[in-house]
Amino acid sequence: MDLKTINPRELKGNIFELIGEKWMLVTAAKKSGEINTMTASWGGMGIMWGKPVAVCVIRPVRYTYEFIESAEYFTLAFFSEQYRKALNLLGTKSGRDTDKIKESGLTPFELPEFKAHSFKEAETTLVCKKIYYQDIDPANFIDEELDKNYPNKDYHRMYSGEIVRVFSNL
Repeated sequence: MDLKTINPRELKGNIFELIGEKWMLVTAAKKSGEINTMTASWGGMGIMWGKPVAVCVIRPVRYTYEFIESAEYFTLAFFSEQYRKALNLLGTKSGRDTDKIKESGLTPFELPEFKAHSFKEAETTLVCKKIYYQDIDPANFIDEELDKNYPNKDYHRMYSGEIVRVFSNL
């Protein structure tokens, strides 16, 4: 595995395609070192408070929520199309019920400097330091149709993370 560090401003690809179509894995570790990951297709990147940031959203009912809540850092990892089946599995099974990471066939590894984890197969990994969160409040929906995304009223928590390192295999 040959990871090179790149500047976040050197990221390649269309963010809309990377997140919305190719998907990403959101991974975090508890203080015990246990990790969990989930597939996500909602999020964004940009500049906030003068910092490069990535935003992801996680519903409190998801197992990954407990992990990202206890972690200082989380990662967002992006993969080539050949890993679509693994990403689908990681987005449909819960780590509460099974060792879905093992079942996916992906190879996790630790980034000890950050107590964060990614996967050897990822093309790009963003290491994000949590700097802000906000619970989505349906009272703030200007477009009321957005609420249709929450039939169970399990609104996401939005996390903003400063992108502190980007690793690339490309």
